[in-house]
Amino acid sequence: MSKMKKLTGSFRYTQWDPCLITCQIVSMQSVCYLSLCVLVAIMEDLTSSTRTLDHIFEYHEIHVRDGEGRSVISAFVLNAIIAAVALWFIVGRTKLCLDFSCTYYGIHLIACWMYNGSFPTTFSWWTLNVACAAITCVSGEFLCLRTELQAIPLSNIGAKVDL
Repeated sequence: MSKMKKLTGSFRYTQWDPCLITCQIVSMQSVCYLSLCVLVAIMEDLTSSTRTLDHIFEYHEIHVRDGEGRSVISAFVLNAIIAAVALWFIVGRTKLCLDFSCTYYGIHLIACWMYNGSFPTTFSWWTLNVACAAITCVSGEFLCLRTELQAIPLSNIGAKVDL
């Protein structure tokens, strides 16, 4: 009886679950970094450059001077779209898209800061990461909103009701 009382008056039963949130954050980070590594590796093969972890975490590598820098930028933008799909699949809630995309890019900022030993100061790094965060957030919200706004089928109710 008490369980039913908690469920009344709300569409979903929501409760703060730190274990679920932690697992979702770890899943998002894992999927996004895995896809970024694969995309950077593909882009490096296309430009015949050496594979290095610097392309992901070194903020001086993001530039438009040559094909190598442009390929890294392309990989980050494509990864933002993949991150939006992962956001839709892992989180699935429109309200949480902004939180999880900011968390992903915030952790990436900390990882870059630790990898370089200094705070990222280049304009191109900040522009790329803010643009990618916006792409991830807006695209993820769009996908989640499409799912949340789907019509709820009423055909399996049993009795025909005239609405």
